[in-house]
Amino acid sequence: MLNRRHFLALSSLPFLSGIMNAQNINQLMLERPIPSSGRKIPVIGLGTSRVFDIEPKQELLNIRKNILDVFYSNGGRLIDTSPMYGMSEEIIGLSAKKYIKENQFFLATKVWTEGEESGVKQIKESFQKMKTNKVDLIQVHNLLDWKKQIKTLRSLKEQGRIDYIGITHYKSSAFDEMIKIMQMEEIDFAQFNYSLGEREAEKKLLPFCKENGIATLINRPFMRGRLFRETQNRILPEWCSELEIASWGQFFLKFILANDGVTNIIPATSKPKNMLDNASAGFGSMPDKAMIKKMLGVLEF
Repeated sequence: MLNRRHFLALSSLPFLSGIMNAQNINQLMLERPIPSSGRKIPVIGLGTSRVFDIEPKQELLNIRKNILDVFYSNGGRLIDTSPMYGMSEEIIGLSAKKYIKENQFFLATKVWTEGEESGVKQIKESFQKMKTNKVDLIQVHNLLDWKKQIKTLRSLKEQGRIDYIGITHYKSSAFDEMIKIMQMEEIDFAQFNYSLGEREAEKKLLPFCKENGIATLINRPFMRGRLFRETQNRILPEWCSELEIASWGQFFLKFILANDGVTNIIPATSKPKNMLDNASAGFGSMPDKAMIKKMLGVLEF
């Protein structure tokens, strides 16, 4: 049986990349539990902002299908999308059809509108676009009209149409409000930005979620590509081999996973090879405190 390092080396070869899958690996992706249910999910998810907002042309759909095949074959399960992301929900419905039909993905979307009636309508459309009768998680996107939307989500949860309720925001200035909402409401998931270059969540939000049994989804782990620009033409430190880190992408993702308050990370990509690279961060050893200190010394913000 191949070990993971050999698998990654072989899968980078064009003539083998299409046939390599998780069955060749003698490891499973790290999983962490959703505190409110105990259900475990793999730590690397898939974001769809921008990269799944495409025209439904066959050539473009085939690339997304390849991404999803690589994602699933390497242990990925959670896909995060939103009505805010243009065509993304519809493209997920088209490109992930076989997986959704067999209930093999953890589907997460959002409600992003004002008013109860508008929220109900938008959620109904999300189900239709993704071609499913059940969505695992729906989140109130950027806290927009959150009181009315949480009321609707509570009803959907009671009906068994969704399993989890979440809230999201991409600005650290909203973290205090997120905490206040989670103190008042029964929230299963919180989604926010956290990365090597954006560490505000370490102060209060991540500890609050961990202490209060709230799962976390981490958005923008690469800071919209800024971290890659900061490390362009730089060589990975030799000590990265101790954590089986083979790329800067894995470096950034494993830094995030070092925080045990993190449940899942949702990096987005439009390339199957990058999907494989991202998924690889969910395998092998995770950084301890000494290694985190080294990682923080590599980049200064």
